[in-house]
Amino acid sequence: MQDEYRTVARAGVHETEVNRSRFRCALAPAATEQEAQAFIATVRKEHADATHNCWAYVIGADASVQKASDDGEPGGTAGVPMLQMLLRRDMRYVVAVVTRYYGGVKLGAGGLIRAYGGAVGEALDTLGTRTRRRFRLATVTVDHQRAGKLENDLRTTGREVRDVRYGEAVTIEIALPDADVDAVRAWLADVTSGTVRFELGGEAYGDA
Repeated sequence: MQDEYRTVARAGVHETEVNRSRFRCALAPAATEQEAQAFIATVRKEHADATHNCWAYVIGADASVQKASDDGEPGGTAGVPMLQMLLRRDMRYVVAVVTRYYGGVKLGAGGLIRAYGGAVGEALDTLGTRTRRRFRLATVTVDHQRAGKLENDLRTTGREVRDVRYGEAVTIEIALPDADVDAVRAWLADVTSGTVRFELGGEAYGDA
């Protein structure tokens, strides 16, 4: 797994104009290819009267899924430059749709490439990005007497507490950078006099 990746901070729209053509870039986070395709379908329906609805998306922290469409523009002048802009910015789990309303002036291949790629770049600048980092999930099991203080200590030291479950004992699920695992394990053993049970689980991504 990649240690970290960047994605768009929020869904949104940014519009630019090039030689009287309007270029409206809609960006959104997408956890799966199905989510990306659903977003594209929504934008296409909303702007069915547009000259073109070109799109690109990158799914996977390692960019394992990359797809793009020129939607009727000359081959390689729309979807590919959009995709290249997303990759150049190290964007993952993101979908972009650039809707073009033709303004009567032909832009030529170079002009189209600059306009479509630029629309995505400007939208990313406007909406902002965020970094997601790989964390190791761990389960901390402790008695009820120590649980409240331990949970509070974990939160105040900046640990991500993802879940707390109460049963015969209290189970606290946390997320840690790999580099912190041994130190946290030792600290937990120390503050609970060795009574805590610490179990490593899988991996997940969270905000850096």
